[in-house]
Amino acid sequence: MSTEPTTFYEAVGGLPFFEALVDRFYEGVAADPDLLALYPDPQDLAPARRRLALFLAEYWGGPPDYSEERGHPRLRMRHAAFPIGEAQRDAWLAHMRAAVEHLAPPEGVAGPLLEYFAMGAEAVRNR
Repeated sequence: MSTEPTTFYEAVGGLPFFEALVDRFYEGVAADPDLLALYPDPQDLAPARRRLALFLAEYWGGPPDYSEERGHPRLRMRHAAFPIGEAQRDAWLAHMRAAVEHLAPPEGVAGPLLEYFAMGAEAVRNR
């Protein structure tokens, strides 16, 4: 029986990787007043952290916990109420890139993550 990881999720170590990534990302968000202003409750980012970690874990091959709790991601719809322009997109990406860099993931991990984040950040831009 093979012990090789079968999904990206397994290859990075599962949910703990995505939780660490999201925690580091939100450290940047918490220190960025312009980006923090987009959050409904900037004093409590824990719910947003949890949702993002579960979403990323599921997207990359993990359990469907996000979908079971929240339904289809509908990223554009869920972000439509927030004014996301180029500056917000770029700030979000900068914090996510820094989080990926900080974690120094194994070879072959950073590229696909950053490519996905760039596509996703542009997809939710609405200004």
